[in-house]
Amino acid sequence: MTNLAGKVAFVSGGARGIGAAIVRRLAREGATVAFTYQQSVAPAAALVAEVEAAGGRALALQADAADPAVLTDAINGVAHQFGKIDILVNNAGVLLLGPVESFSLEDFDKTHAVNVRAVFVAAKAALAHMGQGGRIINIGSANAERMPFPGGSAYAMSKSALQGLVQGMARDLGPRGITVNNVQPGPTNTDMNPEAGEFGVALHGLMALQRHAKPEEIAAMVAYIAGPEAGFVTGASLTIDGGFSA
Repeated sequence: MTNLAGKVAFVSGGARGIGAAIVRRLAREGATVAFTYQQSVAPAAALVAEVEAAGGRALALQADAADPAVLTDAINGVAHQFGKIDILVNNAGVLLLGPVESFSLEDFDKTHAVNVRAVFVAAKAALAHMGQGGRIINIGSANAERMPFPGGSAYAMSKSALQGLVQGMARDLGPRGITVNNVQPGPTNTDMNPEAGEFGVALHGLMALQRHAKPEEIAAMVAYIAGPEAGFVTGASLTIDGGFSA
């Protein structure tokens, strides 16, 4: 597949889980893919080697999405090296759970910094290097629509915030021919939320399709939004959750 041949993509939080699946899929479709990681040094290096062995092009950058200056410098560096940024995928995120009465302000601020502020920071930085036909894609969550268990208020808030941000940015950037969308996964089989875990069984009871998504299924939705056939899709929050929100 070469739908993204000649494109340059930047993926935050791309070393593991959904992010790594997105890196693999965009590279497979022909894009040059730069991605950030925070602590996953070995997985990031292995992913670059995997992409290159398959004939693709990837670059791993250590960067904390919660640090606006570091994230901006990473994006500017990629744009300087490759000449542009066509696709921005805001995948970096944190999942911090706890009841409101004991949830610390530190954890609240971290949730907002990574799940919301970093998305805005990355978009501002990437837009300086993005032209007509650009794509901004955020990895949200089905919890923006439904939070069926206690302890998830701050996380759900952060993902719901992306819905309003995307709608507003879509209006701002439509005249430039740039689309802005959320992809909202439900339970997905990653290190953060393994299907085999005790919590996975409980989640399946809330779903129409009683299984976790594969990270590759989420990456396929991202690849569609990033590609030429999705040029008329913007301002949308696209849920891929096996009926979790049904």
